[in-house]
Amino acid sequence: MARVKDNWWNRNKFNISGLVLLLSCYFFYQSLNPVFPDMWEAKQVGGFEISPMPYNLDPPYLHDDVYTKDFFLMFNKGQVKDIRQAYLNIGDEPLPLDELQAEGHGILHGSQHGQEVHAIAPKSFKPEHKLWLTIQNWKGEEFLTSWELQDH
Repeated sequence: MARVKDNWWNRNKFNISGLVLLLSCYFFYQSLNPVFPDMWEAKQVGGFEISPMPYNLDPPYLHDDVYTKDFFLMFNKGQVKDIRQAYLNIGDEPLPLDELQAEGHGILHGSQHGQEVHAIAPKSFKPEHKLWLTIQNWKGEEFLTSWELQDH
């Protein structure tokens, strides 16, 4: 009968496989119980009441060569189907709708339950920056609102 070599791998492979199983259970539990920052205050814009929430508190990151910050927008009042297009950007002032349409960045997408967006952002935030939401309905009316960043 062949004798198994006495080396580090053969002494520890059972313990390592158990550790891999335990770690996979831990990461599975974490994925089922995500933790997000608090929702920001709801604002009335047009016929909508909207609350934004960042997905995390990390700084903006590069996405398709544009700095972005991910947000989820909850529509507390109004129907998403009434929106023709909507954009989110961070900065001193809102970007013009013509510029937002041309680039295609920062557009809201999702379902009637909520919209997510890769908001156009600068590389780093300044105290005077705001989160700007621009909405256009099917009648061509434009609505604009903002949230202060320094409070969050």
